[in-house]
Amino acid sequence: MDDKVILKTHVYFILIFIGLFCFSAGSKADKKFVLVIDAGHGGKDPGARGARINEKQINLAVALKLGALISSNHEDVRVVYTRKTDRFVDLDERANIANQNKADLFISIHTNAVKKGSSVRGTETYTLGLARTDENLEVAMRENSAILLEDNYLQKYEGFDPNSSESYIIFEFMQNKHMEQSISLASEIQKAFRSAGRINRGVYQAGFLVLRKTSMPSVLIELGFISNQTEENFLRTTDGQNKLAQSIYKAFTKYKSDYDRRQGALKSPHTVSSASREIEKKEVKREGPVQTVTQTKITENSRKQSQNTGKVVYKVQILTSDKKLPAASKRFKGHKNVDYYTENGIYKYTYGESTSFNTIKKVRRELLKDFKDAFIIAFKDGEKVKY
Repeated sequence: MDDKVILKTHVYFILIFIGLFCFSAGSKADKKFVLVIDAGHGGKDPGARGARINEKQINLAVALKLGALISSNHEDVRVVYTRKTDRFVDLDERANIANQNKADLFISIHTNAVKKGSSVRGTETYTLGLARTDENLEVAMRENSAILLEDNYLQKYEGFDPNSSESYIIFEFMQNKHMEQSISLASEIQKAFRSAGRINRGVYQAGFLVLRKTSMPSVLIELGFISNQTEENFLRTTDGQNKLAQSIYKAFTKYKSDYDRRQGALKSPHTVSSASREIEKKEVKREGPVQTVTQTKITENSRKQSQNTGKVVYKVQILTSDKKLPAASKRFKGHKNVDYYTENGIYKYTYGESTSFNTIKKVRRELLKDFKDAFIIAFKDGEKVKY
């Protein structure tokens, strides 16, 4: 083979290599952010029933409006729906849709209700975890009861009984590596609702089956209480649904901007779409004063770590007291640098803190020897994330 042929062969393979490299790099750069929007309930499952509308209709309307806003203003986002019509989808299948599409984020949309207390109103956003209040457990039980309409649900969900509180113990161990991102988005959603005049009932954790198998950051939003006549009237109107969708959209835009920064995207972190600017211009009349579920005061040390950092700070709560304990209290069992915060007049003592959930899990395991009821709590921007 002469030198010219050898040279041509080398050039040929170099061009192929460059072409493949450019294609690979271009494909990676062009990869779209995948958002799965899940409209809760549907078909034979109406969800919570109102006097004039059922939950499944509200959920779907807001989900479609949210998806349309995002598709119109975020060209780099691919929106996938678990349902776009009035049809029933198994809870496991909703998670499968997200996983199969390799979603970067999962948002499940629901509407709340209570059996007693028609005056209850406001929005809540949940992440996956163990519900530590009866009220949060009741919400999870109601949403999970959809599996009773599925075929072979006992086999599919490994004997899980949505109406048995014992079944929910499994969620103690299911707070995953996406917890920080999930809490961050949930907090942004509640801030956006509050800015739009909605009553902010806070960010919580509870055991939702629809979030159990999602392998990405995920949240479940409760838009309001259909059991409250005033809220139902708001939730069933096009104007009300638009306002709810716009609030979630604003929170998503902030989350996506932060996500792009983390990924090193070559764009301004403060870029806001034209639709978002229009939303900002509109003044929304408040329905009532912003309410908080509990009053929480954290110590100066905690405040330095958790306030205005934008990060979630995890701590391990070890005990509570109706009065302030001295630093050398025997109840601390020899542990030093114990911190505390107050909630509704009760002193709640914590040990350790970290922005890493895996790190604080190790701290909790060590503390269980002395404090068998120790559990993890989280703060974001100085506010406790409600469980």
